[in-house]
Amino acid sequence: MDYQTYEPQIDLKSLVSCYWTLEVPKQSDSQKQRIVPDGCIEMAFILGDDIKRYTSENEFILQPRAMVLGQTIEPFYIEPTGFVKTFAVRFYPYGFANFVSEPISNLANKETPINQLFALENADDLEQKIINANNTEERISIIEKFLLDKLNDEKTINKIVINTVDSLLLSNGSASINSILKDDLSKRRQLERNFKRQIGISPKQLGKVIRLQTALKMLLDQKSENLTDIAYESEYFDQAHFIKDFKEFTGINPKEFIRHENLALSALFYK
Repeated sequence: MDYQTYEPQIDLKSLVSCYWTLEVPKQSDSQKQRIVPDGCIEMAFILGDDIKRYTSENEFILQPRAMVLGQTIEPFYIEPTGFVKTFAVRFYPYGFANFVSEPISNLANKETPINQLFALENADDLEQKIINANNTEERISIIEKFLLDKLNDEKTINKIVINTVDSLLLSNGSASINSILKDDLSKRRQLERNFKRQIGISPKQLGKVIRLQTALKMLLDQKSENLTDIAYESEYFDQAHFIKDFKEFTGINPKEFIRHENLALSALFYK
């Protein structure tokens, strides 16, 4: 697998985490890959062969070739049908809401073709330009021009939402919503409403995903094989709480995760 990441230009740096590319040669025995939540929204362009997204054990759909993958709160499986070549934009949790009028909650747990989010002519033009570009640098230039043209006024994102996301990221997901709001519970209902519209999931769900990322990275970096140590470092209440959250978002327990062959792609992204 050849996975590369690229930094956005300064005008988009607060909204776009990175651009990434992935190339995987066609394999005769391709397997399902389990994708686990990472708290981000991504716009992806499939430039190679089709990719299956499983909707049940044996049923699947083909992912749109130009799509936005919304917030996910449960693992899902994909499987390449041949050569993999993907170019994608990874947005910060509140980043993508700056570019669309669609409530972000409508995008959760699914892929949405970009022609459903942007004017059909603009979406088709963008897709063709990305396909026909000569290299990654050209694709980044094309997508950045598109995003800057679409960028809404900063006021479209509620400051409480931004502060909450930043606090969750800084605390690796362990900060409580009450502590972030400084016990001003009158703001909680407003936060929940705006969060679902602009992020796509609740503050509590995002916090759990971010905290899980900390634990996943420790597992993958092999900093510790002791689950109690990982739970403590990731600020879980105890090991049982850690394992419960881990299974909720990955579908398996931590020990299985590092040995599971269909998690190679998720492991690559987290590293």
